[in-house]
Amino acid sequence: MSKVLILNGSPKANGCTATALDEMIKIFHEEGVETEIIQVGNKDIRGCVACGYCSKNGKCVVDDLVNEVAKKFEEADGLVVGSPVYYASPNGTILSFMDRLFYSTSFSKNLKVGAAVVSCRRGGNTAAFDALNKYFTISGMPLATSTYWNQVHGFTAEDVKKDLEGLQTMRNLARNMTFMMKAIADAKEKYGEPVIERDAFTSFPDGK
Repeated sequence: MSKVLILNGSPKANGCTATALDEMIKIFHEEGVETEIIQVGNKDIRGCVACGYCSKNGKCVVDDLVNEVAKKFEEADGLVVGSPVYYASPNGTILSFMDRLFYSTSFSKNLKVGAAVVSCRRGGNTAAFDALNKYFTISGMPLATSTYWNQVHGFTAEDVKKDLEGLQTMRNLARNMTFMMKAIADAKEKYGEPVIERDAFTSFPDGK
């Protein structure tokens, strides 16, 4: 059984972002995918301080929700991260969380499927969506897509329930993500995993 880890970056556990994620969860369960949702947006999460502790010890120096979720992320086949839009960007708490989660973990994220979901009243959605997707694309994680950008509109959860196209987008996203996880699992058995090169590291300390 595939497993998806879902991060709610909103301070509200039952708000607009949660409404979008719940629509995905319904489909995941119909498709036989195990889910676990973790509320991140209402936690006190500090940003990365570039101390280097994680490179020596395999976990973040701040022993909080990030280290707890890291173990779950390693075991998951896919990761969904949802966030409200604040000033055309994701919530600062989820950004700090994602920075530390991805940087402090050394396990391979290659071929885990990623999906970002954003919720806005009116604008700033595509910029926030783009910011979240970069965590996946730099980590070898294929992006699950849908029939429109992965977004819903509304000022309240009740508003989002009226965004029928947005909810449809969430359902299609969950179906596509499920298909990708199953297809990747089958391909790994049949072909193995692609070779990943990591020897080259571009740096120009001499200024040339």
